Amino acid sequence: MGRRHWVRTTKCQLLVTSLFVMLLGLAVTIMTVITRYGAHFSIISGVSYEANPYRIFHNVAFYSGICLSMILVLAASLSTAATVRESVCLMAMGFFCFAIVFCALIQAAFWRYTNNSEVEDAMMDVYDSVYEEVRRNLSSFRRQELAIIHETFLCCGKQSPFGETGGIENETCPSEHMGTAREDCLQEIQDFLKKHMDFVSALLIITICFMETLSQKMFILVKIFQCFEGKTKIILVYGMILTSFLWFSIHFSNNLDRRGKYIFRET
Repeated sequence: MGRRHWVRTTKCQLLVTSLFVMLLGLAVTIMTVITRYGAHFSIISGVSYEANPYRIFHNVAFYSGICLSMILVLAASLSTAATVRESVCLMAMGFFCFAIVFCALIQAAFWRYTNNSEVEDAMMDVYDSVYEEVRRNLSSFRRQELAIIHETFLCCGKQSPFGETGGIENETCPSEHMGTAREDCLQEIQDFLKKHMDFVSALLIITICFMETLSQKMFILVKIFQCFEGKTKIILVYGMILTSFLWFSIHFSNNLDRRGKYIFRET
């Protein structure tokens, strides 16, 4: 009787956790779509600049987020089916998906920690390039792009060390926002992206915690079912993935160090 009660409790906990993982997959999808098609991101990515450094991050974030959300939903579905049917095979497949997601999230968190301002630098470099090209060549096409950026971010040019506003700001800043817009677009871009990345980091941490909880519940069910052979296979698969992840992290750790930093200075 005690064993049946323990199995029932563990299965209920696993089903609830799987439901939350599905919701997390949906949240990752929403965050990915916002990052892809949000006005602030698409404006910078759409700048017709040959060496647009932000466009690479923009595409990688979209495809990575879509793949991650699909694997999360698949893993949660397999975990639910395995819990209901008490199938060790489905449980092993679900656990394999969770191991992949867990390793990918750890790698993403590690990259976020070691390269915390690289995306910000890329966006600000794009704005700098458009601003300087408008200042030098007075290109009408670049001037239109700069005006759209100012209107989207509600900012107005770059802050002058003398507190003066140049002709570029007067011509490309929306007149209705001149009184309320912030003068420094570089600072506005940095602040906006910092808030967005804080949401992404929180989502990563929550998902990692749920991955760990769900993995523990699945291990408990395997132990209760006394499927030693299936348990051994799951442990081996999980261990191989984690070992590969750790090896690649150590091997490429020197290449992940940041070189240089974007700073604001008077000219």
